Amino acid sequence: MSVPRSKINVSDALEIATSALPHSESRPGQKEMAHAVDEALSEGKHLIVQAGTGTGKTIAYLVPAIVAGKKTVVTTATKALQDQLAQKDLPFLVEHLSSYVNRDITFAVLKGRSNYVCRQRLAELNGETEKKNRKADSPTLLEVDEMSQTVRREIEQISEWVKGTKSGDMADITWSPSERAMKAVSVGSDECPGARRCPVGGTCFSEIARFKASEADIVVVNTHLYGLHVASGGQLLPEHEVLIVDEAHGLEDIMSDTVGVSLHAGNFNFFAGVVKRIIADPKVISDIVNIGMMLDEVLSPLHNQRIAAPLPLEITAVLAEGRRLVARILDILRVIDTKDDDSNQRKLRAQTLASRLADTIDVALKTDDTYVPYVSGTVDHPKLDIAPLDVGPVLDAGVWQKTTAILTSATVPNKMAERIGLPVSRTQSCNVESPFDYQANAVLYCAKHLPNPNSPEFTKLMHDELFHLIAAAGGRTLALFTSYRALDLAVEAMRKKLPNTILSQREYQKNQLVKLFTEDESSCLFATSGFFQGIDIPGRTLSLVTLDRIPFPRPDDPLLSARRDAIGDRAFREIDLPRAATLLAQATGRLIRNATDRGVVAVFDPRLGNAGYRRDILESMPPMRKSIDRTEVEEFLRLITR
Repeated sequence: MSVPRSKINVSDALEIATSALPHSESRPGQKEMAHAVDEALSEGKHLIVQAGTGTGKTIAYLVPAIVAGKKTVVTTATKALQDQLAQKDLPFLVEHLSSYVNRDITFAVLKGRSNYVCRQRLAELNGETEKKNRKADSPTLLEVDEMSQTVRREIEQISEWVKGTKSGDMADITWSPSERAMKAVSVGSDECPGARRCPVGGTCFSEIARFKASEADIVVVNTHLYGLHVASGGQLLPEHEVLIVDEAHGLEDIMSDTVGVSLHAGNFNFFAGVVKRIIADPKVISDIVNIGMMLDEVLSPLHNQRIAAPLPLEITAVLAEGRRLVARILDILRVIDTKDDDSNQRKLRAQTLASRLADTIDVALKTDDTYVPYVSGTVDHPKLDIAPLDVGPVLDAGVWQKTTAILTSATVPNKMAERIGLPVSRTQSCNVESPFDYQANAVLYCAKHLPNPNSPEFTKLMHDELFHLIAAAGGRTLALFTSYRALDLAVEAMRKKLPNTILSQREYQKNQLVKLFTEDESSCLFATSGFFQGIDIPGRTLSLVTLDRIPFPRPDDPLLSARRDAIGDRAFREIDLPRAATLLAQATGRLIRNATDRGVVAVFDPRLGNAGYRRDILESMPPMRKSIDRTEVEEFLRLITR
């Protein structure tokens, strides 16, 4: 069916799309959200949508974007949702809506440059660049000689794979190359001199992906890449009129990570490796590595601490020395004269990386009180992070003034709009309820009788609660913990008491854990915060979700500490409480994934039942029945799993 452009509307488009879905059903919340998005796009206003689980929010924002016909970038924080968009939702909408809107609907997925195989690097490693006589000490041959046999074989396999791939995206490789092999055949944006200065720039996988993105109506990226785009002044992604941020609850943290700067010994070690490919002077390489070691020495005692701005003298002294060394290396590189394409590309990459490293050091040396410097990483591998105290001004200048933004999540933190700098006059919001019957199908249990989580008796009593609930559920449990220590203690205790298989996050990769858990209905999966979101396990396999405590952020988190200081007495209610409520709601959302799911969420933290702020947290969670009676909850678990 096709209609005149003037009569194309969101209601009809949504009806066409949803009618084509298997097991099609009317979703009032989806219609409400789609019309809110359509109105925002028409009026050029930003929109925040809290869309409960089961709303069908992906279709609800994609259909209005397609109808509007505006260049749109969709960002998401999890790979699972990116894959769903690119492999399922967008192809489906292209198939069913193209004729209705009277035009081809195009979309593309764009990733950071280092995700793609670099043809030039591969050619260098395989000795394919320019048929020329090579010396025994050729930089390429020396580099290959330093690699293990295993890595060389992997590079050979990647070379064969490249002959048949159209994307060059290493995520499409059906086997799992080592990180060393993938790094060897790729370059990051900080290193690449650009397609125009590269002999194989015309067939570069990354450039082809960027070109497809520039031509597409809808571009799917991860939120981290979008943050780097903002930090670069809008250089990484094509110009766009509309930004859709899915999983928007994490936007502030991701922007904090990407629009600031980070420096650590690894930056200098990597730089040394790139320089070594073109400058055959062991002293120069040693000097670069030494800067990294000196940085480790001054940062290690400050691990997990916030530091002063401007930076302390001992840190600026090391960075200044590093900056002088980078400048000296740039001078050396400028006078290197080579007519060898291979060597010329190595020179260009070293120059590009040196310039980017110099820029990063310059930013660090100019740190003022609008930024928060702190030391993260580990004691052995510390990292200097410099994040903006407030991401609002950066987002306002780089995003809100340039696009119409739709931000959506199953859980939108309180004060999110204010914290990310959305202009009040141009921002609307709506709350779309989940269609699921939580009152009938789910119970929220709080172990109100337990002592405070900081009490010495808490762990043993919490394990007792966990044991009885898992036994009642017959396994089928996702047990979540706010620390690895709590995870390890619970795994050890439950393996002694329960006959069920206990799968620990420590022992498998995430995808493998989910697969093993899904295939064995009586098993239990024990994990930490990485599993609070981004996993989807419908059905009886997951009938019980437990949390050891309310997931408040660490009181000593350096960046949050600075933000708390900045707002004073309001800090708990504007920073800590919304974060804890959002994380708890996200974790709770793992339980009910479709209309027939039933189960229990158990929180062993008694503060959910007796603290003055408990209502703030409960309001962010799905409207489940509530209980403080474990016997009642055990009976419900036995009923739904027998």
